[in-house]
Amino acid sequence: MRSARGRLTAELRSAKAPSEAQLQRFGEFLSRTYQRKVPLRWEQDESLRSGFRLQVGSDVYDWTLDGRVRQFTDYLRQLQPGTEDLVPLMRQAAKDWSLAVVPEEIGEVLTVDGEVATVGGLDHAQYGEILVFASGVKGMVQDLRRGELSCILFGSSEEVSAGSMVRRTHKTAGMPVGDGFLGRVVDALGVPIDGRGHIHAEGRRPIESPAPGILDRQPVNTPMETGILTIDSMFPIGRGQRELIIGDRQTGKTAIAVDAILNQKGKNVVCIYVAIGQKTSSVAQLVDNLARRGAMEYTCVVSACAGAPAALQYIAPYAGCALGEYFMNQGQDVLIVYDDLSKHAIAYRALSLLLERSPGREAYPGDVFYLHSRLLERAAHLSDERGGGSMTALPIVETQAGDVSAYIPTNIISITDGQIFLETELFFAGQRPAVNVGLSVSRVGGDAQTKAMKSAAGAIRLELAQYREMEVFTQFSSDLDDATKRQLAYGQGLMRLLRQNQYAPFSQHQQVAALVAAMHHVMQDVPLEELDGFRRELLHQVEEELPDLCRRIDMTGMLTEGDREELLALSRRFLEAYQASENHGG
Repeated sequence: MRSARGRLTAELRSAKAPSEAQLQRFGEFLSRTYQRKVPLRWEQDESLRSGFRLQVGSDVYDWTLDGRVRQFTDYLRQLQPGTEDLVPLMRQAAKDWSLAVVPEEIGEVLTVDGEVATVGGLDHAQYGEILVFASGVKGMVQDLRRGELSCILFGSSEEVSAGSMVRRTHKTAGMPVGDGFLGRVVDALGVPIDGRGHIHAEGRRPIESPAPGILDRQPVNTPMETGILTIDSMFPIGRGQRELIIGDRQTGKTAIAVDAILNQKGKNVVCIYVAIGQKTSSVAQLVDNLARRGAMEYTCVVSACAGAPAALQYIAPYAGCALGEYFMNQGQDVLIVYDDLSKHAIAYRALSLLLERSPGREAYPGDVFYLHSRLLERAAHLSDERGGGSMTALPIVETQAGDVSAYIPTNIISITDGQIFLETELFFAGQRPAVNVGLSVSRVGGDAQTKAMKSAAGAIRLELAQYREMEVFTQFSSDLDDATKRQLAYGQGLMRLLRQNQYAPFSQHQQVAALVAAMHHVMQDVPLEELDGFRRELLHQVEEELPDLCRRIDMTGMLTEGDREELLALSRRFLEAYQASENHGG
């Protein structure tokens, strides 16, 4: 504490008055620590258990029972014990531990407003530092002002009250990381919430870290196959890319991300799904679907559901990204899904308004663009010198009535390397996934496709564009010539071919075989309602008769002219047999 003239003074608090000998030792300690004589004043405090609390300026030495317990608990946390050896470790820790004579900086809660607390007395706290309140609730410093600071709360604001004590941790917000997080569901602080016990962390990474520089990256040229025919054939995603999934509510955005995760099985790709503002039941159902299909073995779910504090929803994507960076820096490939950044921006807006930051367009603060750019820029394909790992980001954004020109959608479109636009009308017409081929784009393009896929897909986007134009021009005409009818039937067949059931991603050889047959008009004369069954039986026939070719396509990503002719010949033979059986059945 300081006097009116700025002279350093000390205040000693305890339930019982100290003896003369104790006061003398305290005086010697102060002189030795601060290299001067510091006036000492004792004040009785019945709330303190056995021991003393000494405050010198903003430094607090807590030698009470609570202070000693807190120090010992912090010491145990640093040891990162596993559940199997907790008791012997605690015994050893009790022998090795000694009370540290280290000052703490302790402040006081001035006001609590919603999920934001204003704190005084922490003159040396830093932006982004974690504070711990007397109730155990944690918070993160967001605003620094003369004499006070604002802190967003990671727990219930009802457990924090004005006048209560706050202490610094001297640590910025971080995420525990390690292989043990695979197969688990954790909150935005890395605490397991799946009821399966403690996770042994191999380290800790700050949730905010700089994106890799240009020299630390290499071009995006390796496919991150989703198993979704529409995407892999026309809007390929490369490892290290940021591809936005955008559309109205209930149009299948999460379904695309989940299928992409399922398709990574056996491909040595770590998947991270970050749920922001989702219903708890929806996240539980998603985890159950992933577990039943064997995908949780290589997946971690970071969940900040709708009932979680806005502060946890705000840091959740950064925490998931920090976990992804751990694997990326080890040379592994990572696929991370942010579901969704619209709710993330809403949570940040709520916190910003409580922090009394100036609102801008749609009441969002001016730095909302930076909010997402500093997150998505961390996705990268690292150079070989950095280990060659990659992190591919699939951010999801929800639009209102298809309005992609709203503030948050336009911001994130400008940050990402392309977008997959899902259209409500297509979804309810039964075209699922409901990808709008005209508005969707991948700015990496063919660089992220295998040669087999590029060769098989050919000009499918151009064919579909011609079909859409012709469909618009002919919808008011009843008299069509045979060539136009055939062109329309071909386009309708291609659209039908692109329909795909959820939880059923295609392997690369299946996609290539289907595209080769479709682009050579093999399926044109198959009735639309029979096309799904025809495709399924054709692919089964290809896998039975040409297993070596299928394996070669999956392993090498190559399709020679001979391979194409072989697939085409088999497809035509199968069509003849199919039509013969249909006619015979008729």
